[in-house]
Amino acid sequence: MNPYFRKVELAGATQMLSKPLLTIHEVAGLLKVKESTVRTWIKDGDLRAVKFGREWRVIQKDLEAYLNEHANKPPEPPSP
Repeated sequence: MNPYFRKVELAGATQMLSKPLLTIHEVAGLLKVKESTVRTWIKDGDLRAVKFGREWRVIQKDLEAYLNEHANKPPEPPSP
C-alpha cells in the first residue's frame, strides 16, 4: 500500500474519531424523543449514523447538521 495514501486515510479517521460518538439512547435523551424515533430517522436516511455490529452511533456533527436542516429558520450569525 502507498504510505502517502495510508496517511490520508488515517488523518481523516483520527479527525472523525476526535468528535464524540453518541448512542441512540443519548441522542433520544438530548432531543427528548423516543429511541424508536431516532431509529426511524436513521432508517429513513434523514440522520446519518455509523453501525458498529448491532449498535448505531451518531457523530455529534451529523446530529447538529440534522437539527439545522430541520429548523424553522436559519441559524443567526454569531454576535461580535
